[in-house]
Amino acid sequence: MAAWGCVASLGAARWLCWRAARAAALLGRPSRRSYAVGPAQSPPTFGFLLDIDGVLVRGHRVIPAALEAFRRLMNSQGQLRVPVVFVTNAGNSLQHSKAQELSALLGCEVDADQVILSHSPMKLFSEYHEKRMLVSGQGPVVENAQGLGFRNVVTMDELRMAFPLLDMVDLERRLKTTPLPRNDFPPIEGVLLLGEPVRWETSLQLIMDVLLSNGSPGTGLATPPYPHLPILASNMDLLWMAEAKMPRFGHGTFLLCLETIYQKVTGKELRYEGLMGKPSILTYQYAQDLIRRQAERRGWVAPIRKLYAVGDNPTSDIYGANLFHQYLQKATRDGAPELGAGGPRQQQPSASQSCISILVCTGVYNPSNPQSTEPVLGGEQPPFHGHRDLFFSPGLMEASHVVNDVNEAVQLVFREEGWASE
Repeated sequence: MAAWGCVASLGAARWLCWRAARAAALLGRPSRRSYAVGPAQSPPTFGFLLDIDGVLVRGHRVIPAALEAFRRLMNSQGQLRVPVVFVTNAGNSLQHSKAQELSALLGCEVDADQVILSHSPMKLFSEYHEKRMLVSGQGPVVENAQGLGFRNVVTMDELRMAFPLLDMVDLERRLKTTPLPRNDFPPIEGVLLLGEPVRWETSLQLIMDVLLSNGSPGTGLATPPYPHLPILASNMDLLWMAEAKMPRFGHGTFLLCLETIYQKVTGKELRYEGLMGKPSILTYQYAQDLIRRQAERRGWVAPIRKLYAVGDNPTSDIYGANLFHQYLQKATRDGAPELGAGGPRQQQPSASQSCISILVCTGVYNPSNPQSTEPVLGGEQPPFHGHRDLFFSPGLMEASHVVNDVNEAVQLVFREEGWASE
Protein backbone atom coordinates (compact mmCIF):
# COMPACT_ATOMS: atom_id res chain seq x y z
CA MET A 1 0.00 0.00 0.00
CA ALA A 2 1.43 3.38 -1.02
CA ALA A 3 2.04 6.16 1.49
CA TRP A 4 -0.67 8.36 0.03
CA GLY A 5 -3.54 6.00 0.68
CA CYS A 6 -5.30 2.92 -0.56
CA VAL A 7 -3.98 2.08 -4.03
CA ALA A 8 -6.15 0.29 -6.56
CA SER A 9 -4.60 -2.53 -8.57
CA LEU A 10 -5.30 -2.87 -12.27
CA GLY A 11 -7.74 -5.71 -11.64
CA ALA A 12 -9.60 -3.63 -9.09
CA ALA A 13 -9.61 -0.67 -11.48
CA ARG A 14 -11.17 -2.75 -14.22
CA TRP A 15 -13.76 -4.16 -11.86
CA LEU A 16 -14.65 -0.70 -10.53
CA CYS A 17 -15.06 0.74 -14.00
CA TRP A 18 -17.12 -2.26 -15.14
CA ARG A 19 -19.28 -2.00 -12.06
CA ALA A 20 -19.87 1.70 -12.61
CA ALA A 21 -20.67 1.24 -16.28
CA ARG A 22 -23.02 -1.64 -15.47
CA ALA A 23 -24.79 0.40 -12.79
CA ALA A 24 -25.24 3.28 -15.21
CA ALA A 25 -26.71 0.91 -17.80
CA LEU A 26 -29.15 -0.61 -15.29
CA LEU A 27 -30.27 2.72 -13.93
CA GLY A 28 -30.64 4.38 -17.30
CA ARG A 29 -29.67 7.94 -18.06
CA PRO A 30 -28.84 10.13 -15.05
CA SER A 31 -31.68 12.35 -13.91
CA ARG A 32 -31.52 16.03 -14.69
CA ARG A 33 -32.70 17.11 -11.25
CA SER A 34 -30.87 19.70 -9.18
CA TYR A 35 -29.05 18.71 -6.05
CA ALA A 36 -29.99 20.44 -2.82
CA VAL A 37 -27.28 21.49 -0.44
CA GLY A 38 -29.09 20.21 2.65
CA PRO A 39 -28.44 21.83 6.02
CA ALA A 40 -25.81 24.50 6.46
CA GLN A 41 -22.32 23.02 6.44
CA SER A 42 -19.08 24.19 7.92
CA PRO A 43 -16.56 25.85 5.59
CA PRO A 44 -14.81 23.37 3.29
CA THR A 45 -11.39 22.09 4.25
CA PHE A 46 -10.83 20.42 0.88
CA GLY A 47 -10.71 21.44 -2.77
CA PHE A 48 -10.71 19.94 -6.26
CA LEU A 49 -8.03 20.06 -8.96
CA LEU A 50 -9.90 18.99 -12.08
CA ASP A 51 -8.29 18.03 -15.36
CA ILE A 52 -10.30 19.11 -18.42
CA ASP A 53 -9.65 16.93 -21.49
CA GLY A 54 -10.81 13.39 -20.84
CA VAL A 55 -12.45 14.33 -17.51
CA LEU A 56 -14.89 17.14 -18.33
CA VAL A 57 -14.76 17.20 -22.13
CA ARG A 58 -13.69 15.10 -25.11
CA GLY A 59 -12.57 17.58 -27.74
CA HIS A 60 -15.32 20.19 -27.74
CA ARG A 61 -18.03 17.89 -26.33
CA VAL A 62 -18.88 17.92 -22.66
CA ILE A 63 -18.93 14.54 -20.94
CA PRO A 64 -22.47 14.07 -19.50
CA ALA A 65 -21.10 12.98 -16.11
CA ALA A 66 -19.41 16.40 -15.80
CA LEU A 67 -22.81 18.13 -15.84
CA GLU A 68 -24.03 15.87 -13.05
CA ALA A 69 -20.84 16.50 -11.10
CA PHE A 70 -21.29 20.28 -11.22
CA ARG A 71 -24.89 20.04 -10.12
CA ARG A 72 -23.54 18.39 -7.00
CA LEU A 73 -20.77 20.95 -6.61
CA MET A 74 -23.07 24.00 -6.84
CA ASN A 75 -25.47 25.33 -4.24
CA SER A 76 -28.98 26.63 -4.90
CA GLN A 77 -27.54 30.07 -5.77
CA GLY A 78 -25.36 28.58 -8.51
CA GLN A 79 -22.14 29.05 -6.51
CA LEU A 80 -19.50 26.39 -5.96
CA ARG A 81 -19.70 24.82 -2.51
CA VAL A 82 -15.98 24.03 -2.41
CA PRO A 83 -12.93 25.59 -4.11
CA VAL A 84 -12.30 24.21 -7.61
CA VAL A 85 -9.37 24.86 -9.93
CA PHE A 86 -9.18 23.54 -13.49
CA VAL A 87 -5.69 22.25 -14.27
CA THR A 88 -5.06 21.47 -17.93
CA ASN A 89 -1.95 20.74 -19.92
CA ALA A 90 -3.46 22.56 -22.89
CA GLY A 91 -1.99 25.95 -23.66
CA ASN A 92 -3.21 27.05 -27.07
CA SER A 93 -5.92 29.41 -25.82
CA LEU A 94 -6.16 32.44 -23.58
CA GLN A 95 -6.95 31.91 -19.92
CA HIS A 96 -10.17 33.97 -20.00
CA SER A 97 -11.26 32.23 -23.22
CA LYS A 98 -10.87 28.81 -21.60
CA ALA A 99 -12.86 30.06 -18.59
CA GLN A 100 -15.67 31.26 -20.87
CA GLU A 101 -15.67 27.94 -22.72
CA LEU A 102 -15.92 25.97 -19.47
CA SER A 103 -18.69 28.25 -18.18
CA ALA A 104 -20.77 27.57 -21.29
CA LEU A 105 -20.13 23.82 -21.25
CA LEU A 106 -20.67 23.22 -17.52
CA GLY A 107 -23.42 25.71 -16.76
CA CYS A 108 -21.28 27.13 -13.95
CA GLU A 109 -19.57 30.50 -13.88
CA VAL A 110 -15.83 29.87 -14.15
CA ASP A 111 -13.44 32.74 -13.49
CA ALA A 112 -10.18 33.10 -15.39
CA ASP A 113 -8.22 32.77 -12.15
CA GLN A 114 -9.70 29.29 -11.67
CA VAL A 115 -8.00 28.06 -14.85
CA ILE A 116 -4.40 26.88 -14.95
CA LEU A 117 -3.03 26.35 -18.44
CA SER A 118 0.16 24.36 -18.85
CA HIS A 119 2.26 27.51 -19.08
CA SER A 120 0.54 29.55 -16.32
CA PRO A 121 3.37 28.99 -13.77
CA MET A 122 5.74 30.84 -16.13
CA LYS A 123 4.44 33.96 -14.39
CA LEU A 124 6.80 33.01 -11.57
CA PHE A 125 9.92 33.22 -13.78
CA SER A 126 10.20 37.01 -13.60
CA GLU A 127 13.96 37.00 -14.25
CA TYR A 128 13.20 36.20 -17.92
CA HIS A 129 10.28 38.57 -18.45
CA GLU A 130 12.43 41.38 -19.90
CA LYS A 131 14.58 39.12 -22.09
CA ARG A 132 14.08 38.67 -25.83
CA MET A 133 12.41 35.26 -26.03
CA LEU A 134 11.58 33.06 -29.02
CA VAL A 135 8.09 31.59 -28.53
CA SER A 136 6.84 28.30 -29.97
CA GLY A 137 3.29 26.96 -30.00
CA GLN A 138 0.02 27.72 -31.72
CA GLY A 139 -2.98 29.90 -31.10
CA PRO A 140 -2.51 33.31 -29.46
CA VAL A 141 1.14 32.69 -28.50
CA VAL A 142 2.09 36.38 -28.33
CA GLU A 143 -0.91 37.28 -26.16
CA ASN A 144 -0.26 34.29 -23.91
CA ALA A 145 3.41 35.15 -23.53
CA GLN A 146 2.58 38.78 -22.74
CA GLY A 147 -0.08 37.68 -20.26
CA LEU A 148 2.59 35.63 -18.50
CA GLY A 149 4.76 38.75 -18.17
CA PHE A 150 7.12 38.39 -21.16
CA ARG A 151 7.42 41.77 -22.81
CA ASN A 152 9.84 41.08 -25.68
CA VAL A 153 8.84 37.99 -27.68
CA VAL A 154 9.70 36.82 -31.19
CA THR A 155 7.46 34.35 -33.03
CA MET A 156 8.61 31.53 -35.29
CA ASP A 157 7.14 33.32 -38.29
CA GLU A 158 9.03 36.52 -37.46
CA LEU A 159 12.28 34.57 -37.14
CA ARG A 160 11.62 32.68 -40.37
CA MET A 161 10.88 35.89 -42.27
CA ALA A 162 14.04 37.53 -40.89
CA PHE A 163 16.18 34.54 -41.93
CA PRO A 164 14.32 32.81 -44.79
CA LEU A 165 17.26 30.54 -45.65
CA LEU A 166 16.82 28.63 -42.39
CA ASP A 167 13.47 27.02 -43.31
CA MET A 168 14.44 24.51 -45.98
CA VAL A 169 12.10 21.49 -45.64
CA ASP A 170 9.09 22.75 -47.60
CA LEU A 171 10.27 23.10 -51.20
CA GLU A 172 7.42 25.48 -52.00
CA ARG A 173 8.66 27.94 -49.36
CA ARG A 174 12.32 27.84 -50.39
CA LEU A 175 13.58 31.04 -51.96
CA LYS A 176 14.70 31.11 -55.57
CA THR A 177 17.26 33.82 -54.86
CA THR A 178 19.67 34.38 -51.99
CA PRO A 179 18.71 37.40 -49.85
CA LEU A 180 21.21 39.78 -48.33
CA PRO A 181 22.32 38.80 -44.80
CA ARG A 182 20.64 40.56 -41.87
CA ASN A 183 22.72 42.28 -39.19
CA ASP A 184 19.95 44.33 -37.58
CA PHE A 185 18.14 41.48 -35.81
CA PRO A 186 18.76 41.62 -32.04
CA PRO A 187 19.99 38.33 -30.52
CA ILE A 188 17.46 36.01 -28.94
CA GLU A 189 18.07 35.40 -25.23
CA GLY A 190 15.85 32.42 -24.46
CA VAL A 191 13.15 30.06 -25.71
CA LEU A 192 9.52 29.67 -24.57
CA LEU A 193 7.82 26.38 -25.48
CA LEU A 194 4.11 26.97 -24.85
CA GLY A 195 2.73 23.92 -26.67
CA GLU A 196 2.98 21.85 -29.82
CA PRO A 197 3.36 23.97 -32.97
CA VAL A 198 1.67 23.31 -36.32
CA ARG A 199 4.75 22.82 -38.53
CA TRP A 200 7.01 20.74 -36.34
CA GLU A 201 9.90 20.56 -38.81
CA THR A 202 10.15 24.36 -39.04
CA SER A 203 9.97 24.90 -35.28
CA LEU A 204 12.47 22.12 -34.53
CA GLN A 205 14.92 23.52 -37.08
CA LEU A 206 14.66 27.15 -35.94
CA ILE A 207 14.88 26.32 -32.24
CA MET A 208 18.01 24.28 -32.94
CA ASP A 209 19.45 27.18 -34.98
CA VAL A 210 18.87 29.57 -32.08
CA LEU A 211 20.41 27.22 -29.51
CA LEU A 212 23.45 26.34 -31.64
CA SER A 213 24.15 29.98 -32.55
CA ASN A 214 23.64 31.41 -29.04
CA GLY A 215 20.67 33.42 -30.27
CA SER A 216 22.08 34.74 -33.56
CA PRO A 217 20.93 32.25 -36.21
CA GLY A 218 22.00 34.48 -39.09
CA THR A 219 25.65 34.10 -38.21
CA GLY A 220 26.23 30.65 -36.76
CA LEU A 221 29.08 29.58 -34.49
CA ALA A 222 31.96 27.18 -35.02
CA THR A 223 31.41 25.62 -31.61
CA PRO A 224 27.89 25.41 -30.14
CA PRO A 225 27.72 27.06 -26.70
CA TYR A 226 27.03 24.98 -23.63
CA PRO A 227 25.18 25.57 -21.42
CA HIS A 228 22.79 26.73 -24.12
CA LEU A 229 20.26 29.56 -23.87
CA PRO A 230 17.59 29.15 -21.19
CA ILE A 231 14.50 27.15 -22.13
CA LEU A 232 11.15 27.33 -20.35
CA ALA A 233 8.83 24.51 -21.42
CA SER A 234 5.25 23.60 -20.58
CA ASN A 235 3.10 20.50 -21.14
CA MET A 236 5.03 17.22 -20.98
CA ASP A 237 2.11 15.05 -22.13
CA LEU A 238 3.30 12.45 -24.63
CA LEU A 239 -0.33 11.70 -25.54
CA TRP A 240 -3.75 13.22 -24.99
CA MET A 241 -7.33 12.20 -25.75
CA ALA A 242 -9.72 14.02 -28.10
CA GLU A 243 -12.59 12.73 -30.25
CA ALA A 244 -10.41 10.11 -31.97
CA LYS A 245 -10.53 6.53 -30.71
CA MET A 246 -6.77 6.52 -30.10
CA PRO A 247 -4.66 9.07 -28.17
CA ARG A 248 -3.00 11.91 -30.12
CA PHE A 249 0.57 13.25 -29.92
CA GLY A 250 1.02 15.89 -27.23
CA HIS A 251 3.68 18.53 -26.62
CA GLY A 252 5.71 15.91 -24.76
CA THR A 253 6.26 14.22 -28.13
CA PHE A 254 7.55 17.50 -29.55
CA LEU A 255 9.91 17.90 -26.57
CA LEU A 256 11.12 14.34 -27.10
CA CYS A 257 11.98 15.17 -30.71
CA LEU A 258 13.84 18.36 -29.72
CA GLU A 259 15.78 16.64 -26.92
CA THR A 260 16.78 13.76 -29.19
CA ILE A 261 17.90 16.03 -32.03
CA TYR A 262 19.96 18.22 -29.69
CA GLN A 263 21.60 15.18 -28.10
CA LYS A 264 22.36 13.67 -31.50
CA VAL A 265 23.82 16.88 -32.95
CA THR A 266 25.83 18.11 -29.94
CA GLY A 267 26.41 14.99 -27.86
CA LYS A 268 25.06 16.92 -24.86
CA GLU A 269 21.77 16.94 -22.97
CA LEU A 270 19.15 19.60 -23.56
CA ARG A 271 18.41 21.29 -20.24
CA TYR A 272 15.40 23.26 -19.01
CA GLU A 273 15.36 26.25 -16.67
CA GLY A 274 11.71 25.54 -15.99
CA LEU A 275 9.56 22.53 -16.84
CA MET A 276 5.89 22.94 -16.02
CA GLY A 277 2.48 21.49 -16.62
CA LYS A 278 1.37 18.25 -14.99
CA PRO A 279 3.08 16.27 -13.47
CA SER A 280 5.47 19.08 -12.45
CA ILE A 281 5.31 19.89 -8.73
CA LEU A 282 5.57 23.54 -9.75
CA THR A 283 2.12 23.32 -11.38
CA TYR A 284 0.52 21.71 -8.34
CA GLN A 285 2.07 24.30 -6.04
CA TYR A 286 0.66 27.01 -8.28
CA ALA A 287 -2.77 25.31 -8.22
CA GLN A 288 -2.66 25.04 -4.44
CA ASP A 289 -2.08 28.78 -4.18
CA LEU A 290 -5.09 29.52 -6.41
CA ILE A 291 -7.24 27.21 -4.26
CA ARG A 292 -6.15 29.14 -1.17
CA ARG A 293 -6.94 32.52 -2.77
CA GLN A 294 -10.33 31.28 -3.96
CA ALA A 295 -11.23 30.13 -0.45
CA GLU A 296 -10.19 33.50 0.97
CA ARG A 297 -12.34 35.40 -1.53
CA ARG A 298 -15.35 33.31 -0.59
CA GLY A 299 -14.76 33.96 3.09
CA TRP A 300 -14.02 30.33 3.92
CA VAL A 301 -11.76 30.74 6.92
CA ALA A 302 -10.84 27.09 7.46
CA PRO A 303 -7.49 26.12 5.86
CA ILE A 304 -7.74 23.85 2.81
CA ARG A 305 -6.00 20.74 4.14
CA LYS A 306 -6.85 18.22 1.41
CA LEU A 307 -6.64 18.46 -2.35
CA TYR A 308 -8.40 15.93 -4.57
CA ALA A 309 -6.87 15.75 -8.06
CA VAL A 310 -9.12 14.14 -10.69
CA GLY A 311 -7.59 13.11 -14.00
CA ASP A 312 -7.66 10.59 -16.84
CA ASN A 313 -3.94 10.20 -17.58
CA PRO A 314 -1.88 8.05 -15.17
CA THR A 315 1.39 9.48 -16.49
CA SER A 316 0.52 13.14 -15.92
CA ASP A 317 -2.56 13.54 -13.70
CA ILE A 318 -2.03 10.62 -11.33
CA TYR A 319 1.76 10.71 -11.32
CA GLY A 320 1.69 14.46 -10.65
CA ALA A 321 -0.87 14.29 -7.84
CA ASN A 322 0.99 11.46 -6.11
CA LEU A 323 4.34 13.23 -6.58
CA PHE A 324 2.91 16.40 -5.04
CA HIS A 325 1.45 14.38 -2.17
CA GLN A 326 4.90 12.91 -1.60
CA TYR A 327 6.38 16.41 -1.71
CA LEU A 328 3.85 17.71 0.85
CA GLN A 329 4.67 14.84 3.18
CA LYS A 330 8.42 15.45 2.90
CA ALA A 331 7.99 19.22 3.26
CA THR A 332 5.98 18.72 6.46
CA ARG A 333 8.53 16.30 7.85
CA ASP A 334 11.90 17.56 6.58
CA GLY A 335 11.33 20.91 4.85
CA ALA A 336 10.82 21.49 1.12
CA PRO A 337 13.35 19.48 -0.97
CA GLU A 338 15.11 20.75 -4.10
CA LEU A 339 13.46 19.27 -7.20
CA GLY A 340 15.17 20.70 -10.29
CA ALA A 341 13.44 22.38 -13.24
CA GLY A 342 10.02 21.07 -12.27
CA GLY A 343 10.34 21.98 -8.61
CA PRO A 344 8.74 24.84 -6.67
CA ARG A 345 9.78 28.45 -7.15
CA GLN A 346 8.65 29.63 -3.72
CA GLN A 347 9.36 28.01 -0.39
CA GLN A 348 6.34 29.43 1.46
CA PRO A 349 4.64 27.22 4.04
CA SER A 350 1.71 25.17 2.75
CA ALA A 351 -1.61 24.67 4.51
CA SER A 352 -2.31 21.60 2.36
CA GLN A 353 -1.29 18.32 3.90
CA SER A 354 -2.30 15.83 1.21
CA CYS A 355 -3.15 15.50 -2.47
CA ILE A 356 -5.36 12.50 -3.24
CA SER A 357 -5.34 11.14 -6.80
CA ILE A 358 -8.55 9.96 -8.49
CA LEU A 359 -8.42 8.28 -11.91
CA VAL A 360 -11.44 8.33 -14.23
CA CYS A 361 -12.11 6.01 -17.17
CA THR A 362 -13.42 8.59 -19.66
CA GLY A 363 -10.16 9.66 -21.31
CA VAL A 364 -6.64 8.34 -21.87
CA TYR A 365 -7.00 5.60 -19.27
CA ASN A 366 -9.21 2.78 -20.47
CA PRO A 367 -9.04 -0.52 -18.57
CA SER A 368 -10.35 -2.45 -21.58
CA ASN A 369 -7.52 -1.17 -23.79
CA PRO A 370 -4.54 -3.55 -23.92
CA GLN A 371 -2.28 -0.53 -24.46
CA SER A 372 -3.40 1.12 -21.23
CA THR A 373 -0.75 3.15 -19.45
CA GLU A 374 -1.74 1.77 -16.05
CA PRO A 375 1.08 -0.33 -14.52
CA VAL A 376 0.43 -4.06 -14.70
CA LEU A 377 1.05 -5.49 -11.26
CA GLY A 378 2.79 -8.86 -11.27
CA GLY A 379 3.54 -8.63 -14.99
CA GLU A 380 5.66 -6.83 -17.54
CA GLN A 381 5.63 -3.05 -17.20
CA PRO A 382 4.35 -1.04 -20.19
CA PRO A 383 6.58 1.72 -21.62
CA PHE A 384 6.94 4.78 -19.40
CA HIS A 385 5.27 7.72 -21.16
CA GLY A 386 6.56 10.31 -18.71
CA HIS A 387 9.15 12.96 -19.47
CA ARG A 388 12.84 12.18 -19.55
CA ASP A 389 13.51 14.32 -16.47
CA LEU A 390 11.00 12.45 -14.30
CA PHE A 391 12.26 9.46 -12.38
CA PHE A 392 10.24 6.36 -13.15
CA SER A 393 8.30 4.99 -10.19
CA PRO A 394 5.41 2.65 -11.06
CA GLY A 395 3.77 3.34 -7.71
CA LEU A 396 3.32 7.02 -8.58
CA MET A 397 1.03 6.06 -11.46
CA GLU A 398 -1.30 4.07 -9.21
CA ALA A 399 -4.32 6.13 -8.22
CA SER A 400 -5.64 6.33 -4.69
CA HIS A 401 -9.10 5.75 -6.19
CA VAL A 402 -10.34 4.58 -9.60
CA VAL A 403 -13.89 5.52 -10.63
CA ASN A 404 -15.90 5.54 -13.80
CA ASP A 405 -16.23 9.30 -14.26
CA VAL A 406 -15.96 12.71 -12.61
CA ASN A 407 -19.47 12.53 -11.16
CA GLU A 408 -18.51 9.40 -9.24
CA ALA A 409 -15.29 11.15 -8.19
CA VAL A 410 -17.26 14.03 -6.64
CA GLN A 411 -19.62 11.63 -4.88
CA LEU A 412 -16.65 9.68 -3.51
CA VAL A 413 -15.00 12.83 -2.15
CA PHE A 414 -18.23 14.04 -0.54
CA ARG A 415 -18.57 10.68 1.19
CA GLU A 416 -14.96 10.79 2.37
CA GLU A 417 -15.47 14.30 3.73
CA GLY A 418 -18.89 13.62 5.26
CA TRP A 419 -20.67 16.09 2.97
CA ALA A 420 -24.25 15.73 1.73
CA SER A 421 -24.37 15.48 -2.07
CA GLU A 422 -28.12 15.70 -2.64
